[in-house]
Amino acid sequence: MLHTLLLAALASSATTDVKADDILARMLNADRERSAAMKGYTGFRRYTFENKRVGKRAEVTVRVVCDSSGAKRFEVVSESGSGFVRKRIIGKMIDAEVEASRQGEREQTKIIPANYDFRLVGQEVLAGRNTFVFEISPKAEHKFLIRGRIWVDAQDMVICRVEGQPAKNPSFWIKKVRVVQEYARAGAVWLPLANQSHAEARIFGATDVSIVYFDYVVAPPEAGDGSKP
Repeated sequence: MLHTLLLAALASSATTDVKADDILARMLNADRERSAAMKGYTGFRRYTFENKRVGKRAEVTVRVVCDSSGAKRFEVVSESGSGFVRKRIIGKMIDAEVEASRQGEREQTKIIPANYDFRLVGQEVLAGRNTFVFEISPKAEHKFLIRGRIWVDAQDMVICRVEGQPAKNPSFWIKKVRVVQEYARAGAVWLPLANQSHAEARIFGATDVSIVYFDYVVAPPEAGDGSKP
């Protein structure tokens, strides 16, 4: 009986591994097709920072231009609240994303097998769509990598949700950071929809930062490149 159960468990594990490998292969293929078809986009983001313990709040709205290489430029269109927060916290977040969007950093931080170990843990319905859920573990303690879970849309085979914490703590003064990033379709492509970050600081306590993405305009594919509109 024990021998039979062991064989069944091994068979089940092997089936899961094959399925996970197939999902990841399809996800990578979809990412390559998306990257080849993407000619860039513009859009807006609203960053909101709040720490009730110290009474600090700030809001910054920016225009984002992403070119066909994935590199991003940001232009502040409005801002209010604490000048310190706007410059030293939200400004640093924007600078970090500009850095991460550069070609070298982007390849090192993509959620792909070269940078992460994956483990398929189940399936869920998310926003009315079927998804595959993976636990992800970064292969290096890089400041732009994350440890947690991803949700892969079962139809389009793209990551539609990321949840976890940075692989490398951003600062001694930060005890814990929890990040949730959501994506949605913008025409024929998937782009960020919202980001929620919750940090526990050693001195200042709980801090929340939210980013809302809106008013995307996606550049059309070039004529004759074979991409779908």
